Amino acid sequence: MMYTAIERIGEKSIRTAKSFYETLAFSSLVFFKMFDRTSYNSAMRMVLVNQIYFTSVQVLPLFIAVSILFGSPMVGITLQVLQHFGLADRMGSVLMGFVVTELSPFMTVLLIALRSSSAINAEIAVMKVNQELKTLDVFGIDVLDYLFLPRIINGILSIVCLSSLFSILALASGALFSRYLFNMSINDYTTLLFLSADFSDLFILLVKCILLGFFITLIPIRFGLRATTHELTSIPISVLNGMVKVFIAIVVIEVLSLLLRFI
Repeated sequence: MMYTAIERIGEKSIRTAKSFYETLAFSSLVFFKMFDRTSYNSAMRMVLVNQIYFTSVQVLPLFIAVSILFGSPMVGITLQVLQHFGLADRMGSVLMGFVVTELSPFMTVLLIALRSSSAINAEIAVMKVNQELKTLDVFGIDVLDYLFLPRIINGILSIVCLSSLFSILALASGALFSRYLFNMSINDYTTLLFLSADFSDLFILLVKCILLGFFITLIPIRFGLRATTHELTSIPISVLNGMVKVFIAIVVIEVLSLLLRFI
């Protein structure tokens, strides 16, 4: 009984380590491909533009609504708490440290992961099952350049840009709340935010957004490739496993960014 349990733990550990190594190797390959000028041919650029449109532009009405519905109340509650405890002088650092560096990327990556990561995973899995990837390879088309790289670059750009938009909308609502709660002018509010901005926090925010965008698109691609040829039942399994790993990656990146901020 004990031997069987140890054997199962060992097999699970080996599979996990192998999966981590394969993902790391694929990440390295994609990373170096991103800096290869030959990867950016006309077909790749066309796919990239389409991906940006589908991921970032089409989602704008929903994203703006979510930003206002979730961002504004959070800012309002935060400012009310600061007023209650007499911490008005900490308003700028709290808004920059919480709304900009934590809330904005987290809400953005959740929306993009739920909307786009699952779609990418299903798309790649279907192409693998139907042998479309092999067809592209037969015609001499590099699937890494044509399919994978545009989606990963789009993920990075989308998270960075939409996180910035979320921050702008949330901070704009903060100007209204600060006017109402603290009788603060917009000029004073803007000056306070600029003085509270810390370069190291903004740098960590940028790196975090890049990593989030990179892995919420790379992981679905990896798990989409694990679908079994001619087995349609492997598609939902691939999507399920991929999305679980995506949310694990989000949690890990968020925790690491918090640790870096407070070291």
